[in-house]
Amino acid sequence: MAIIDPGPDDPSHIEALLASVGGEKLRYVLVTHTHRDHSPAARALRAATGAMIAGCAPYAPSNSPSVGGPNLDAAHDLTYQPDIVLKDGDALAIGDVSLVALSTPGHTANHLCFALANDEALFTGDHVMAWATTVIAPPDGSMRDYMASVEQLRRRRDRIYWPGHGEPIRDPQRYLRALVHHRRAREAAILQRLEAGDETIAEIVAKIYEGVDKRLHPAAAMTALAHLEDLIARGLVACTGQPVLQARFWRRGG
Repeated sequence: MAIIDPGPDDPSHIEALLASVGGEKLRYVLVTHTHRDHSPAARALRAATGAMIAGCAPYAPSNSPSVGGPNLDAAHDLTYQPDIVLKDGDALAIGDVSLVALSTPGHTANHLCFALANDEALFTGDHVMAWATTVIAPPDGSMRDYMASVEQLRRRRDRIYWPGHGEPIRDPQRYLRALVHHRRAREAAILQRLEAGDETIAEIVAKIYEGVDKRLHPAAAMTALAHLEDLIARGLVACTGQPVLQARFWRRGG
């Protein structure tokens, strides 16, 4: 057996996972990325069963000046130590099935998905979720990388996604089209706010997310920053100094 993204290091949760294994052999604990709701229980499962931890590389903190989100490093499991680091295209045999790692950076720099080739199924972690759009928080998160990773999945022919959160996605290509449309609509809204005279992320978020619970605005600000980083890289937007939460932005040519 293998467990993908075992979750937090909570004793009752780990007990439930071990009970689900029963008398089977747990060979691998697979990890898509190192956020603390995904990887920490891997250590306890390895200690209890001898299973190997395989999957993404450990989190590597960035020295980028765009760090602006609250407690970015605290979101990651800094004690994660895999026995096997998988790269794009690497495969693991588990009984008579094979899981293939796909590099899908964007939500985090180290994010992987796992393809179950025989079943045309994909375990998507937080890259594609059924319950909400994925938060992209620079500098570890990158909108440019995220959209490229989505395009990578659009070239595949998986028939079902098993995300880390939410129900299975049974029409992946349709879901990906909707996801891309949502991201491009958000990008267009940001450009419209810049053209209307907004210069700061706080101003942009207040307008675009006007009807959204203000407790969610800090996460929205990080996603707006990720969009602005991408727009700057594409030559559509400029800013004062480095693209950070406190910078001032404007539309090029505007």
